[in-house]
Amino acid sequence: MKLPHLLSAVKFGELELANRVVMAPMTRNRADAEGVPGATMVEYYAQRADCGLIVAEGAWPSRDGQAYCRQPGIATAAQIAGWRAVTDAVHARGGCIVLQIMHAGRIGSHHVKGEAAQTVSSSAIRANGELFTDAAGMQPYDAPRALSTEEVRGVVAEHRQAALNARAAGFDGVELHCTSGYLPMQFMCSGTNVRTDEYGGSVDNRVRFAAECLQAMAEAIGPGRVGFRFNPGNTYNDISDADSAATHTELVRRAAGLGLAYAHVMRSADPEIDAFALARSGFGAGLILNDGFDGDSAEAAIAGGVGEAVSFARHYIGNPDLVARLREGVELARFSRKTLYTAGAEGYTDYPAAQGVSA
Repeated sequence: MKLPHLLSAVKFGELELANRVVMAPMTRNRADAEGVPGATMVEYYAQRADCGLIVAEGAWPSRDGQAYCRQPGIATAAQIAGWRAVTDAVHARGGCIVLQIMHAGRIGSHHVKGEAAQTVSSSAIRANGELFTDAAGMQPYDAPRALSTEEVRGVVAEHRQAALNARAAGFDGVELHCTSGYLPMQFMCSGTNVRTDEYGGSVDNRVRFAAECLQAMAEAIGPGRVGFRFNPGNTYNDISDADSAATHTELVRRAAGLGLAYAHVMRSADPEIDAFALARSGFGAGLILNDGFDGDSAEAAIAGGVGEAVSFARHYIGNPDLVARLREGVELARFSRKTLYTAGAEGYTDYPAAQGVSA
């Protein structure tokens, strides 16, 4: 068999994967205005269910945590029902699927989530930059309000409930989004956290919020159904940290003590940080590697003991049959950037499978 390691089965906690090809979470903005997944999202995920694991796109645990237009949530009964149709379709094809829980913190706009929602963060430090809104075009990020100590504990509880909601929606587990400048990373990084309470100051305190969210989620649905995604050196969404390697080493250390299913680690853009080695030494087995892999390099990484699985993002946009293409050595299709975040089926569910390739 070509790619024997990549295409072999593996188990992460309670998650049983038929192969080690993982679909990485990608925001695609195809939910409705209330964050409810519809028929197009059902088709999109079902088309890709032959991978070992789908990590569905970041879903907000409360309206305060929404970042983008048409981003799905996991907070309401309608959202749970919409996601249930997705998970049923994936399971009908023998797939395994978890939901990424994503609280955006200061990355948001009242033009997206409504005037009743608040933009909150670890500290009252506004992010430089802007985002697209359906209502008013490009808009600067809102100025955030710093969460009180008691409110932080309330957001931890929101993550616990989001994990329970995900299970009610049929997901096999959840993944906490700890990178890309969203709320857990806002707490973790010295450039966005100037708090003086138990959630600020030392590295241990700055990591506390993410660790407590992971613990709450693990207690709610079982640690073998919980993972987390992180990326040392990431500066996306105007994030900065005085010592990203040290911060993420502490995050991984805290997570390792919870008995979680997996750690989803992205290659670092900082040449001085080997994110995969950092994850291996701190977390041990159960690593999903991400960023810049093709079939051959993924096979080599798994065979060489760098990680246990590899996730693909961009390749999964234009290749719903990615596993079959990798197995048969078929050239991968390109995708259109113009339709990454637009509404509707174009550039979403209309990429064809390769001719003559069996699923």
